[in-house]
Amino acid sequence: MSDVALVAHQLRYDLLSIWRNPQSRFFTLALPVIFLVLLTSLFGNHTNHVDGVAIKNSTYYVPGICTLGIIASSFVNLVITITAQRESGVLKRRRSTPVPAWVLIASRALTAAVVSVVVVAVIVVIGRIAYGVRVPSSTIPAIVLAIIVGAACFCCLSFAVASFIRNEDAAQPMLQAIILPLYFISGIFIPKDELSGTLRDIASVFPVSHLDNALFKAFDPATTGSGIAGNDLLILAAWAVAGLLVALWRFSWSPQGA
Repeated sequence: MSDVALVAHQLRYDLLSIWRNPQSRFFTLALPVIFLVLLTSLFGNHTNHVDGVAIKNSTYYVPGICTLGIIASSFVNLVITITAQRESGVLKRRRSTPVPAWVLIASRALTAAVVSVVVVAVIVVIGRIAYGVRVPSSTIPAIVLAIIVGAACFCCLSFAVASFIRNEDAAQPMLQAIILPLYFISGIFIPKDELSGTLRDIASVFPVSHLDNALFKAFDPATTGSGIAGNDLLILAAWAVAGLLVALWRFSWSPQGA
């Protein structure tokens, strides 16, 4: 089989494994939708001010929940899956097959990107139908670009973070300790204008805030032009490179024990 055929075959397997796993379906597809409905219901759909611009709550929360969905599919679920398969010996057995290692990794990255696109599409459709959130046609390429760069960034980070987790039982608690605080200080659940300057400065160091910024710019009614957030995408790319370097240094296909 050609390299392309190998990746396509593995991609089909990875997508089916997610679809056939009820827990993956819930946390990847259902949970972001629940958050969108819950946040909009709790805080209403009144007009708020973000960076001095008047904007409806629903229009603010749609890109934020899209960010959550991308991170869930390309980071949270992936770290848990990698750790579980490594500790059960699945990764070691796959590594011993004639299939090149890069094919397995490329398939995982593509799976995360495909699922991210589906999650964002579902959230945008619900936002449009239920809450009247509009997406300017001129900024659709910016949304797609943000999804691709964000998914690639968090895929790289997932392999890096998984290398520090010693067993499957520790994966989910560690991820919650890492990602939940970042959601709160990055403006996913709380408008950035309601956060202190110190928290916003801390959030600006991490990629969650920049992915949210890149998506929010595309949804912002005040945005003119293509809506591509160049600086935020560059920072996401830098985090992707950093994650890749750590993964190349530390990642193991064999169980780490604990």
